[in-house]
Amino acid sequence: MKIFHLNTCGGKGGAARAAYRVHAALNREGHDSTMLVLCHGANLSKVQTFQPPDDLYRRWRRFFRQKQLRLAFRRYRATRPAGSEYFSDDRSACGPDLLAQMPRAEVVHLHWVAGLVDYQSILRPASQRAPLVWGLYDMNPFTGGCHYDNGCGKYLKGCGSCPQLGSHDDNDLSHQIWKRKREAFKSIPPHRLHIVAHNRWMADKVASSPLMGDFPLTIIPSGLDLDDFSPRDPHFARQVLGLPRDAKVILFVADSVDNRRKGFTYLEQALAGLKHLPDLCLASVGWGKSTITNGLPHLHLGRIDNDRLLSLIYSAADLFAIPSLEDNLPNTVLESLACGTPVVGFKAGGIPEVVRLGVTGLLAPVGEVDSLRAAILELLENPAKRQEMAANCRRLALEEYSLEVMGRNYSQLYQRIVAEGP
Repeated sequence: MKIFHLNTCGGKGGAARAAYRVHAALNREGHDSTMLVLCHGANLSKVQTFQPPDDLYRRWRRFFRQKQLRLAFRRYRATRPAGSEYFSDDRSACGPDLLAQMPRAEVVHLHWVAGLVDYQSILRPASQRAPLVWGLYDMNPFTGGCHYDNGCGKYLKGCGSCPQLGSHDDNDLSHQIWKRKREAFKSIPPHRLHIVAHNRWMADKVASSPLMGDFPLTIIPSGLDLDDFSPRDPHFARQVLGLPRDAKVILFVADSVDNRRKGFTYLEQALAGLKHLPDLCLASVGWGKSTITNGLPHLHLGRIDNDRLLSLIYSAADLFAIPSLEDNLPNTVLESLACGTPVVGFKAGGIPEVVRLGVTGLLAPVGEVDSLRAAILELLENPAKRQEMAANCRRLALEEYSLEVMGRNYSQLYQRIVAEGP
């Protein structure tokens, strides 16, 4: 089967890596899977980078659209709360030019497409060529621009007065984006777009959405290469990374450690109450400074994109911490499980569906630092329990989160969709 994927980035960031894993899994299954990205597509197998047409008219059109997008967002730059994360428009400077670089395929699979897919000029004509599958890595496709709504719930009623824009206007940019998305989705027959959620949490969000709730939906968890992500010798890993051999190592990994939603400050507060433990150490991975002020020994490793090196880092840790305030199905949790590292964190989003309490880790109510600290302490003081959980983590990864399992699930979905006909 010929599958064509769209994703904004080729290999940088959690969603991009997850999308590429779907593409790789399908090629392993024997499908002809190709991908088009807006950036960072070099050196990735069967991935092409979008090439904007260079004629004068379309260069002018892209310039004008980019100016429109900048002007639409400019008024909110001064009002956005500190620490707000990415907010994206439904429009794209690529416009309809993207269609010309989309090859004929039996299924078109959209992933994280903010800034690449222009909803109004692409979705309907693409759905007329082939059935669409849309894998959701966050809430953005059915909101007025945010990628996580921080519990505001306004996407259920059309957005407007957006707290992430610092807006008190019911007809603000978020409401305008939401209305344009509604019109774009209304133009697609329900049987021509199939939604994929990676867990029940996201599936429930989609089901309640006025924009996407009428489309068919399937839950397919993400998967990863379990040869790349597998348990490594922890003593060797610590020696390579410069971590003390006998330390109690807590690991934090995020695309950006400065992202407030990822909860690094909550972890810092939790660990501040554990400084009495001998040889406690924090290691972190991701963009940002990741400074810590409580005097705890801390090794910040920066941005790491190599999977084998990441597996070494997970293997060096006693526990992986995921104190997210809101999250979907983080790659980092699956990677930690695959490397046999138990997980502690908050019961946010889809995390409780992967971190099985007492089996692969422990979770605390969202935002409760004392409970998070207690969970960390409980496992640090019980090496036998950690060892049991480590075996459970690897077993669960093999059973449920391999590329092979994910690839078969997508193959079955595609075959069912294509069999249903136009």
